[in-house]
Amino acid sequence: MNDMPKILVVGSFVKDLIVSTRKFPEAGETVLGYDFQTASGGKGANQAIQAARLGAQVTMVGKVGNDVYGREMIASCTESGIDCSHVAVDTEVPSAIGNVQLQVDENGKSQNRIIVVSGANMKIRIEDVSFLETEIENYDMVLLQLEIPMEINELVADMAHRKNVPVMLNSAPSDRISSKLLSKLTYISPNEYEAADLTGVAIRRDGRVVNEKDVKAAVEKLLKMGVKNVLITLGSAGAALGNEKEFYLCPALEGINAVDPTAAGDSFVGAFSTLICMGIGYERALCIANHVGALTVSRIGAQPSLPSMDEVKALLREREHIDLLENYESGKEDIDHERMGYGSISNL
Repeated sequence: MNDMPKILVVGSFVKDLIVSTRKFPEAGETVLGYDFQTASGGKGANQAIQAARLGAQVTMVGKVGNDVYGREMIASCTESGIDCSHVAVDTEVPSAIGNVQLQVDENGKSQNRIIVVSGANMKIRIEDVSFLETEIENYDMVLLQLEIPMEINELVADMAHRKNVPVMLNSAPSDRISSKLLSKLTYISPNEYEAADLTGVAIRRDGRVVNEKDVKAAVEKLLKMGVKNVLITLGSAGAALGNEKEFYLCPALEGINAVDPTAAGDSFVGAFSTLICMGIGYERALCIANHVGALTVSRIGAQPSLPSMDEVKALLREREHIDLLENYESGKEDIDHERMGYGSISNL
């Protein structure tokens, strides 16, 4: 077990501008909101902060604009103990912003709509990551997303693959991914809709119950594309992970008051990656990461909602998952990245 795994995140910074309303406007319609706030976010920065709050040593690589939002987003990461010395500042374009609309009903249930203006995120250049050619081997895992140039993701994944460093790609927002990049991935983590875009397999569900055959079919297609492990987040239906030897489906927690789904997927990916690097097995990592995601959706905002290790442990105790808590604290299951699997519940 690595008590403090070293995780490299190459990805995005986005300043979220959050408007809460009772009703999303239709085309041409104006509605009144009841709350506004800003929060630092971005899939890369969110995942980096979640990993750091769960005990990882995290280095963040990315780019912001020379503006107040950029300074605030870097500060948010450094406050969580993240090394931001390789975050560059672009003087020609602004920091990325996310227009987040939250529709909250009378029971507190929410839906979101998000428009991201990429700004400096799309200005990351090869020279900004070239230092990783000699340093990437020092990390236990590399986390990537699709809010930065695809050529940067491909280059970093290739560097990591050549040094036998596991790569996690959170394939969001949905986009086409080359076979070259897919072949370098240890893990890919789409949500159910992104998985359908990649595979053509629509994952059906009945409320909180997902069609397991659909999930397995999507996993199988992605494995055939060259990925070693497929992690699919399923919202209120939980999450699934499959590889050539095993398949796990872990339900979401019940009784959670979901007030804002923003960053839920990022918290899950950051948590799962950290737990795996700590030596915790796939099934338990999925279940613990579900607890992390549950805490995230129960709060407003991206990074302000990301829980600490103590908060995750408290929820595990509250839900009487003592076995998961003991495993989390001891890390006694060692992951063999050569085999890319742990245990066996059911075969694909």
